[in-house]
Amino acid sequence: MELPVCRAIRQVHHAAESITLTYDDRFLRRKVLRTDAGERFLVDLDQTTSLNEGDAFELEDGRSVRVKPATEELLEVTGADLVRLAWHIGNRHTPCQIEQYRLLIQRDRVLRDMLEKLGANLREVVESFTPEGGAYGHGRTHGHAH
Repeated sequence: MELPVCRAIRQVHHAAESITLTYDDRFLRRKVLRTDAGERFLVDLDQTTSLNEGDAFELEDGRSVRVKPATEELLEVTGADLVRLAWHIGNRHTPCQIEQYRLLIQRDRVLRDMLEKLGANLREVVESFTPEGGAYGHGRTHGHAH
């Protein structure tokens, strides 16, 4: 049986089908995926794409499969000087979800150690992860080509 193929991504508010993906899994170009209901389909995009909540795979048969962020093991960062902590995280090119009173990053023992030394309050959490995109409007990047 031939797999349905996705060749486009679009924004949707509602879709009959969904797929739950981690932050790392939401960065792809060509891959076989499985919907939350278990149906397999092939993603075959022209370029590597970063997906966020609300994006959807548009299948050749017209169906849409809405992307939902999976819960992940993260590190919640709080502290008196959150801006300074965010600068140090960003200086290490680490994906970071920036909120008014906290930062979320993927768990990493080296970053944990650095942040503790900087006086951060840290707490392990399990939540969905949607960090800030790239500074040049291209979503996340992989590498330093500008």
